Amino acid sequence: MKILTHKFVNQIPEILENNVIYVSIPFETVIHKCCCGCGREVVTPLSPTDWSLTFDGETITLNPSIGNWNFECKSHYFIRNNKVVWAGRFNKFEIKENKEYDIEQRQKFYSKKVEENELKIQNEILNKSNISLKNQSKFRLWFSKLISCRK
Repeated sequence: MKILTHKFVNQIPEILENNVIYVSIPFETVIHKCCCGCGREVVTPLSPTDWSLTFDGETITLNPSIGNWNFECKSHYFIRNNKVVWAGRFNKFEIKENKEYDIEQRQKFYSKKVEENELKIQNEILNKSNISLKNQSKFRLWFSKLISCRK
């Protein structure tokens, strides 16, 4: 089993060492050389729709798995407690499904954020004004139509 070391860095170094995972919190990014040995750089952005990082004080874990579908090697693995855990290879259909699922999840996440922001804006406007309850419902309907025209 391949064991990696991790380094917390402010900036990613120009030359990456083999078997080292570089974690840049300021850039919300984790980068390493592909664990198959092909030498390609693997970039895993940290965000609610990409990867998450767990640091237990000694080791790191990345979620979800890392599927290098665009590399010739097509390697697929997990990084758990600084250890590389190899996962099964995906065929072309599985890769396509996985990519579509990722896109769908991002769209759901960000459309929910947009809806939350629109509702927050509506509530801020209503809270700052003295609109009657009857007129508040009219305002909400007008505001919803206005937003839907922009989409």
